[in-house]
Amino acid sequence: MCGIVGIISSRAPVLEKLQSMLSAIQHRGPDDEGVYVGKGVILGQRRLSIIDLDGGRQPIPNEDNTLWIVCNGEIYNYRELREELKAKGHRFSTHSDSEVILHLYEEMGERCVERLRGMFAFVLWDEKQKTLFAARDRLGQKPFYFVQCNQELFFASEIKALLALDSSLAEMDLEALDQYMTLRLIAPPRSMFRRIKKLAPAHSLRFSIDKGLNIHRYWDLHYEPKLVGTDEALVDELEEKLIDCLKLHMVSDVPVGAFMSGGLDSTLVVAMLMKHVVSEPIHTFSMGLPYKKFDEAPYARLVAQQYGTCHHEKVVVPSLLEILPCLVWHLDEPSDPLSLCSYLIAQMASEHVKVVLGGDGGDELFGGYDRYYGNRYAGYYSLLPWFLRRHVVGSLFKIIPEGRWYKSRAHQLKWLHRLSFAKGGARYAMSLDYFYFSDKERQELYGPSMSIEGKSFDPHAGIRDYYDQANAVNSVDRMLYADSQIRLPDHPVMILDRMTMAHGLEARAPFMDHTLAEFAAKLPSRLKVRGRSLRYIQMRLAERYLPREVLNRPKQGFSVALPYMLDTEYRLLFKLFLQQSELAQNGFFRQIKINKLLSEHERKSNDHGSRLWLLLNAEVWYRMFIQGNSKENLLEEIRNATSDVVKEKAYA
Repeated sequence: MCGIVGIISSRAPVLEKLQSMLSAIQHRGPDDEGVYVGKGVILGQRRLSIIDLDGGRQPIPNEDNTLWIVCNGEIYNYRELREELKAKGHRFSTHSDSEVILHLYEEMGERCVERLRGMFAFVLWDEKQKTLFAARDRLGQKPFYFVQCNQELFFASEIKALLALDSSLAEMDLEALDQYMTLRLIAPPRSMFRRIKKLAPAHSLRFSIDKGLNIHRYWDLHYEPKLVGTDEALVDELEEKLIDCLKLHMVSDVPVGAFMSGGLDSTLVVAMLMKHVVSEPIHTFSMGLPYKKFDEAPYARLVAQQYGTCHHEKVVVPSLLEILPCLVWHLDEPSDPLSLCSYLIAQMASEHVKVVLGGDGGDELFGGYDRYYGNRYAGYYSLLPWFLRRHVVGSLFKIIPEGRWYKSRAHQLKWLHRLSFAKGGARYAMSLDYFYFSDKERQELYGPSMSIEGKSFDPHAGIRDYYDQANAVNSVDRMLYADSQIRLPDHPVMILDRMTMAHGLEARAPFMDHTLAEFAAKLPSRLKVRGRSLRYIQMRLAERYLPREVLNRPKQGFSVALPYMLDTEYRLLFKLFLQQSELAQNGFFRQIKINKLLSEHERKSNDHGSRLWLLLNAEVWYRMFIQGNSKENLLEEIRNATSDVVKEKAYA
């Protein structure tokens, strides 16, 4: 695990510029630094030492120094590949998993990615051909950003490294902002910066000064034909495959721990690890909350006690006042409530281990979200005549209060009603934007600077197109495919990478092993969503390992509920950053619309918690990355505002 950077140019690259890039991502690799300088190229790496602690320094050359590699990630099947390659005569200078890619490329060329099982973003420089080859893992666990400018290419694991190279790259991408306000994510190839692009998962990139840039997809998920067998037999097969994944994900030369939220995914990972894979107790980590409704720690504790892990639990009072600018800085884009949760538990785990396993990907593989059956209900409701839904039922919904909770019955019914007027991929994309800004709301929000630029862009297109183009028949599989291609890598997994790397911690996700994902895709949809039963097959497997209290409890977590839990802090931040919005002053948003949202939310006549969160984070990001305010200055503004509130209360 590490951070990688590089410059390819017909002009002689300047080493000092690469050093500034490496300094910007030092948190990703606090253990070591390495640089390769060639003709027209400089490669750099910051290292978090996990495998071959003493000898795995990068960049790594092949036998005759004609190929060089820098890699961010882990190749879990590297030992098997290493033996194959040694048998073919390849000589290794390290015991690193990254060196395996180098020699595999010598054997297979660009097809080397087909043999890799792991998470990775790597770059190979061919000194003879003066060509760069890069690839990102199949489900996008590791990041890769790049800038192509004429005959130059710059790349980095995080955007801040590219901004350290060239500050003029700090130009906002208005279409990315539009997509964030619509869906709370930014899909590739966009980033929040106009000229900085994101390599999509399962894609590779080739660049040479003479031939330019070429990108192509090397892998995809297929949902047909379906696997045949009884439910019990397929549960058995899932169990075998997950045990195999867990064994591979424990490959490390340093101790490995595990996040354990108390939810199904992470507790199942720990239970199966303890029963089948490890012989000694592993370190497990969970956060307790002083909010009983959202506190998952008791369930994590049950599993830790049952399997005898070395369990660490810390009661946390979540607060954004000292952390929000840090979250945005580490993400390089507007944040999400999930980032606060991930940041805090990663901080806790980093005090004990350098590697943690988690349960990410389970929902997107097996069908863990209410919307998967909710979209089907929208289809049933859409059978009612259009006029009746639009003018009769719709009129009734206009007078029903929304409720002050994101899962209120009013929210659910209005969500269902709205979806009934769309079909297929358009309906699914729409199902993801309910709590954010609809087309009508964005028209009211956007000022002249956004309206002029954003007319032809469709923020829903990525999700809609993946849904419609999926190699799948069933609508559940189509939704899962769209989520696996965009929402999973560009929301929870992106956040997990940045928040763990902020603390020099490597996070691994066994559910995101591509062979497991391929198996899950071929499972009959009845084993994913059955009526209102979500991730049916995973629940059947979990019955073999987990206590009934964990299995029967409702899905919860506190990230979505933060606007309600931290209401006082949110009001302070809204007042500080939104009452005089810089985005509004510069014509991107309309202050009158922001004020209306603030007023309605304050009076509790409408629930705008999630919309105001988007506005708040877009504002903090804009002030930091576009206007040049440091995170330290923004933190000081928050502290001063907090102090003023305390003084007002003292004199009241």
